Amino acid sequence: MGTLTVLALRAVLAMLLAGSVFVQTVMMWLLAIDLEEELDPENAHMRVPILVILILGIATIQIVLVCVWRLVTMVRRGTVFSHAAFRYVDIAIGAVTAGALLTFAFGVVLAPGEAVAPGIVLLVGGAGVAVLGVALIMLVLRMLLARAVARDAEAARMRAELDEVI
Repeated sequence: MGTLTVLALRAVLAMLLAGSVFVQTVMMWLLAIDLEEELDPENAHMRVPILVILILGIATIQIVLVCVWRLVTMVRRGTVFSHAAFRYVDIAIGAVTAGALLTFAFGVVLAPGEAVAPGIVLLVGGAGVAVLGVALIMLVLRMLLARAVARDAEAARMRAELDEVI
């Protein structure tokens, strides 16, 4: 991976992380104020769960961003095909899975009553399935990484044997 590509990716990751921190700190508090004013008294019980789910959802995104940053660092150093990369991949898969569960929980919070149309709840459920699909794709990519690490170790072993023969 070229230096320019790494710098561009890091710039994008930094902007996303800074933006997510801004949304998590400032925008969530503004949303809390709006929900307090706008929600009917019969739907006021939804305010806290919605805010908690959204804040935790943004935290899962931040975890994935940090893991991708670490993996990009490993790619730049040429150490991505090692067992150390699995830690960051596993954490990212866990965070995306948690994000899918939070999306489903958001749908469950919105479902009862007349506050939100059933179609919106169905869309939220579809988004949860899509996020879970991303986690499954990441799991497949983890398996490919495992194969690449195994092949790299086998190639190193064969090089060492060839060096002994020569």
